[in-house]
Amino acid sequence: MSRTPPRTTSFTNLEVYQHTYRASLIVMTRIVPRLPESEQHDLKSQLSRSCKAIPRLIAEGYAKRHQTRGFQKYLDDAIGECNEILVSVTHCRDLYGSRFAPELCDGLIDGYDKAARQLYNLAVSWSNFQPRRRRPMPPDEAHLETARRNEPAQVS
Repeated sequence: MSRTPPRTTSFTNLEVYQHTYRASLIVMTRIVPRLPESEQHDLKSQLSRSCKAIPRLIAEGYAKRHQTRGFQKYLDDAIGECNEILVSVTHCRDLYGSRFAPELCDGLIDGYDKAARQLYNLAVSWSNFQPRRRRPMPPDEAHLETARRNEPAQVS
């Protein structure tokens, strides 16, 4: 039996948001503080900005989900940030591996790779989604008469 996913009522319900938010906490608490001071204005700064940007972009894009192109832009930007994190964490592992447990970096690399794929699939799904549009109710005679009475008088 296939399981129907719960209805998304907030960006916080999105699995990709939850995952990237948790991953950003790991990056900020277990990776960034252990980098050398020489990376203060480069790798530390890039990691700090990118890891926090992804859940923010998802949240901001979700607010614009009624605008197909608006939401798509934020999802595309979030994919780009995932790719930046992938490269940055790979640099951490390869340049400063003695400072980190290998499974920490490898887990983050796998997680952000999965997040990028989830964001891509969300963008594809959302572009195919056709929201139900409300049909305007046909006006009845009573409604038209009320509208006529409430129109401002014409001054000649």
